[in-house]
Amino acid sequence: MAYTINRYNNATLTVVEDGTLDQTTDLKLVGKNYAGYGEIQNENFVFLLENFAGANAPPKAISGQVWFDSGNSKLKFYDGSQWRTTGGAEISATQPAGLATGDFWWDTSNEQLYAYNGTDYVLVGPQDAGDGITQMQSRTVRDTTTVSRSVIAAVVNDEVVFVISGTEFQIDSSDAENAIAGFDVIRKGVTLKNTQSATGGVTSGDQRYWGTASNALKLGGVDASNYVIASVGTPTTLTEQLNVQNDTGVAIGNDLDLRLFIENDNEGIIYNQIGNKLRIRTMQGGSSTEILDISAGIVNPGKAGASVETVDFGETTKRFRNMYLSGTYYGTAEKASKLVVSGISDPCSGQVGSAGTGSPNTVAVRDASGNLNAVLFQGTATSARFADLAEKYTTEEELPVGTAVAVCDHEDHEVEAAKSSQMCIGVVSAEPAYLMNSDADGQAIGLKGRVPVRIKGPVKKGEAVYAWENGVCSTVATTGLVGIALESNASDDEKLVECVLKV
Repeated sequence: MAYTINRYNNATLTVVEDGTLDQTTDLKLVGKNYAGYGEIQNENFVFLLENFAGANAPPKAISGQVWFDSGNSKLKFYDGSQWRTTGGAEISATQPAGLATGDFWWDTSNEQLYAYNGTDYVLVGPQDAGDGITQMQSRTVRDTTTVSRSVIAAVVNDEVVFVISGTEFQIDSSDAENAIAGFDVIRKGVTLKNTQSATGGVTSGDQRYWGTASNALKLGGVDASNYVIASVGTPTTLTEQLNVQNDTGVAIGNDLDLRLFIENDNEGIIYNQIGNKLRIRTMQGGSSTEILDISAGIVNPGKAGASVETVDFGETTKRFRNMYLSGTYYGTAEKASKLVVSGISDPCSGQVGSAGTGSPNTVAVRDASGNLNAVLFQGTATSARFADLAEKYTTEEELPVGTAVAVCDHEDHEVEAAKSSQMCIGVVSAEPAYLMNSDADGQAIGLKGRVPVRIKGPVKKGEAVYAWENGVCSTVATTGLVGIALESNASDDEKLVECVLKV
């Protein structure tokens, strides 16, 4: 007999025939005499216990069904047409449909919370204008004595531009989350950004109060009582530093003989516009001493007529760096870092270039590693750094170091990797002690001496090695004798073994 399954409101949901399994819903409904019903019913209980937990919504939901969205850790219910969040806010990048009055939506694109009033979405916060947050914010800020202070921060596009406080305190800026950029001391009243303790209450940035003030305690950070009041045209005696904020500078003297001004926007000029001489004087031994006497085209030591040896340039521990002359230097130099040879400046470069190079008319100098280089060395060498005599021969392609070579019959190159049937003439050298035809094309082929040789198979010190295949040698005797092994190696693989050449 079939089961008629009704919903709580007595509406018929489905009819389950005998011996069948109905899957109208996300729970499997078992018909009479259906085999294995125990596992199915137990699974149904588990599904109900976990609220169909999963990242994807149950596909056959009915109104009132509950689902735990494990992807967002949200408990949701099906209202007959869509899944709704039971608590918290709907989370999406776009406005969700089907929300009821009072429901919340978290806009993931702009990171803002909205409430639905039945018609539209109303912004809860944070407020936004442009790319960042713009709003007045109530904050709690900890001071350097660990006391929490209540302030109001004016935020424009994520930047705090001023702070309102009922007390004065210093911010604990050691905690990055507690610090406010541009603020170290919050004053009682309104404090603009960049009005920090080190500036004495003067705003160092371009933040300003704009409008009319009936009075001011300070002007430019200076107490109002410290300003000099003078009528126009009346000289003013100043006791502090004078700042002239224009490039025309100042003029000194009855006839305005000396001027100090700025030229080309940033070049300081001292100019005696009356007369043709400047003198620089200082105190020495308790009396005034002339140091420099400058006139058109000449810089003299001391005043006119003084000995040329009365003024030094620099001291032993306080020296000038460079002196550049287009004429001749007269006098004695204790040392020099550069020379001129045959009109060549700086022949002592102290650099070693690539092999066989050198600049003409220069002095050879060792570099930091003690290396010396030239185009041609003439004389007798008592020793060589490397171990073989080599000569340049052309190859079809770059052959690895240690490859045995033989003369080939190709017209476009001279040697190739040797085979067992060929006469070997040498081995590709890594670092020849003497290289013949060094300017020729090709690779350095070791002809005599000791070189690393490519050998496949075990080899013992003192054994003869022969060309075998593709330039690789072995101890199997062939017509291509290469050399005698100077070391033993039991490996079956190919390796480099040092040998004395017998080609």
